[in-house]
Amino acid sequence: MTTPSDEQLLAEHIQGLPDRFELLVRRHSQELFRFLARFTGSQTLAEDVVQEAFLQVHLAAASFDRSRRFKPWLFTIAANKARDCLRSRGRKPEVPLDAQVGHAENDAGQTFRDFMADNAADPVARLESIEEREQVRAVLTRMPDHLREVLVLSYYHQFPYREIAEILNVPLGTVKSRLHAAVANFGKAYKATVSKRPGGASSAPRGLKTI
Repeated sequence: MTTPSDEQLLAEHIQGLPDRFELLVRRHSQELFRFLARFTGSQTLAEDVVQEAFLQVHLAAASFDRSRRFKPWLFTIAANKARDCLRSRGRKPEVPLDAQVGHAENDAGQTFRDFMADNAADPVARLESIEEREQVRAVLTRMPDHLREVLVLSYYHQFPYREIAEILNVPLGTVKSRLHAAVANFGKAYKATVSKRPGGASSAPRGLKTI
């Protein structure tokens, strides 16, 4: 049996078929949470924005442009809502790295750190030490919003440039220039961070060198 696409599930939800929207939520909520947690630096805020984003998708489902892909549209809504929240609240991390996240039984014992360096295809997940992952997270948190979001979308979530441009509502050339600036910004900040540590190396973590 062929697995239905996101776009098919949304179309069937609009037609009134039961459980289709729930399947979309299950399919994308964890990845969306990880994106928002990295972007906002706040577990609590990320959880709130995930709910708000899916509510907006539910309300606007009938207006979805079926020539587009669902996932970039979802991330566009979430990114816009996250920016609005950050502007209204001020951008400060609210949750320590070891705070527990998730409510289901299979999430027991999982921490914010686990989401920051999950076991998906992230090169960062293969970094040699927890300390290094924490340094990466700290540098990401301090980056300007417009650079951090393009780095997270490209590096952690592997969106193609054209879809990043769609999510951020900027030209393709802007995505490329921002990503170049983001990598340079991260590299400089990371080197400054580790140089303050006794015996710290001055280079960026291996995974981020390859962006």
